[in-house]
Formats: sequence, structure tokens, C-alpha cells
Amino acid sequence: MADQDLARNGGVTLAELLARTGASAGKDTFSIREMTREFGVTARALRFYEEKGLLAPERQGQDRIYSRRDRSRLRLVLMGKCVGFSLEEVKAMLDLYDLGDGGVTQMKVARTKYREQIGRLQAQKSDIDTAINELERAITVIDGRLAGIGASASKD
Repeated sequence: MADQDLARNGGVTLAELLARTGASAGKDTFSIREMTREFGVTARALRFYEEKGLLAPERQGQDRIYSRRDRSRLRLVLMGKCVGFSLEEVKAMLDLYDLGDGGVTQMKVARTKYREQIGRLQAQKSDIDTAINELERAITVIDGRLAGIGASASKD
């Protein structure tokens, strides 16, 4: 369900997510409402990410209070989703930050994963280009057959 919520998040781009890094400068905590507004996700999506261990807001009664860390993690989750990583892949990369090496391992693993993802996306792009070409050729054949039998070959 959260994936559907993300699909409705207003088409937030990677560049927009990157630009949001300093949007709440000076604040240490954020309400669920602030997080949903800033990142264009639903409260349901935030709760889903919490269930998956991607976010860990504190609780004050019924309210969830998100930290700067949660905010950064959400931004990285959305960036990962934007470029085709699964939530499991994103979580594995995020969890490397806690190794205590200043994020060096996390950055090295992320760099490797990013390169692998670029390769996968390039292969998908090639497959899509091939499919488009096949469909265009099929349309040409159909148009020729329609013209041969005197039917309209209009481009519906």
C-alpha cells in the first residue's frame, strides 16, 4: 500500500528530494504532519516505513515524533525508491551507517549498489527501446495490410 502512496506523492523527483535537505534547518524534531507535507507522502506510508524498520520515531502518547535522523532516512528511502531500489535494499544500505566508521562502509556499498542499479536500468532501457521498435514495426505492417484491403489506416 505504501508503494501506491508513493506513486501518488505528486511525482517528487530525485532533485527535489535532494533540495529538501535543508528545508527544516534548525529543527530537531518533526511531527507526522510536517513529514507528510515536506516529503509528499501519506501518514500511512510513514507508518509502513516504521513497520519495516526504516524509520524509528519516538512516541509521545499517540503522537509520533520524528528526529533529524528519521528525516534523513526518509529522504534516502524516497531517493532509493525513485531510482528503483527495493525497500529491503534501501534498509540494508541505511543500516550500514550504524557501523560506527563515519559512514565510510555505507558510502562504499552505496556506490557499488548505485553502479549495479545503473547497469540494471540501462538493460531495462535497452529492452524498452527494443519493445518500442517492435511495436512500431507491427503498426507499420498493420497499416500496410489495412491499406491493402481498402480499410482506413488512420492513426487511432
